[in-house]
Amino acid sequence: MMSYPLWDQLKSLKESEWVDLTHTFDTDSPHFSALEAAYIDTISTVAEDGYFVQRWSVATQYGTHIDAPIHFVENRRYLHELDLKELVLPLIVLDYSKEVAENPDFRLTRDHLLEWEAQHGRIEFDTFVAFRSDWSHRWPNLEQFENKDAEGNPHAPGWSLDALQFLLEERGVRSVGHETFDTDASVDVAKHGDLIGERYVLGQDTYQIELLTNLDRLPERGAVIYTICPKPADAPGFPVHAFAIKPNA
Repeated sequence: MMSYPLWDQLKSLKESEWVDLTHTFDTDSPHFSALEAAYIDTISTVAEDGYFVQRWSVATQYGTHIDAPIHFVENRRYLHELDLKELVLPLIVLDYSKEVAENPDFRLTRDHLLEWEAQHGRIEFDTFVAFRSDWSHRWPNLEQFENKDAEGNPHAPGWSLDALQFLLEERGVRSVGHETFDTDASVDVAKHGDLIGERYVLGQDTYQIELLTNLDRLPERGAVIYTICPKPADAPGFPVHAFAIKPNA
């Protein structure tokens, strides 16, 4: 009997645990306040037309989504220009959920990363690093997700600029992801009047994934993340179906 190595590898992978990292979204799902909610229209039904077809109108940055470099920085790559091998990466999960539970304005800094490495070892080159905050547990409650105070100011955790610079420049990671709307913590957005962390990441001609979920089901190391999405021309991003395969316990 012929042996096909890739088929054998796939059979082995399917014996591992597969974890969906993607929120199911609809017209009522939380989304960035500057964007419109998704609109869904039924064009035909099986009962009336013999087939079921819908029309979806949705912003490119909606639900769990990928931000291509061009999203924030001119003369960088569009979504369709990302290489397939960039979208399948070894996954490192940084668990700061307890810190976020105590302080929703938590900023993940370079010092935190150095402390993490002292306990868990050096962050590997060419990996995807995800910030676990458990913010995704607030989905799909928009009020909880935005977490605004009495003055209408949001309070959500995020990456600090020095942490991102450390990961991309000193450790050579390929990409980052998080559970919140934004890369930057709300306090940094208020301070700088801009998403300086997100602008920096995309300025490195790489991508990021926002609104991840189920990071609490993954080990700190050993899983692989896959990011699957359509291939529209000249798009700044798109909703994705991201998932991870993790070793069996």
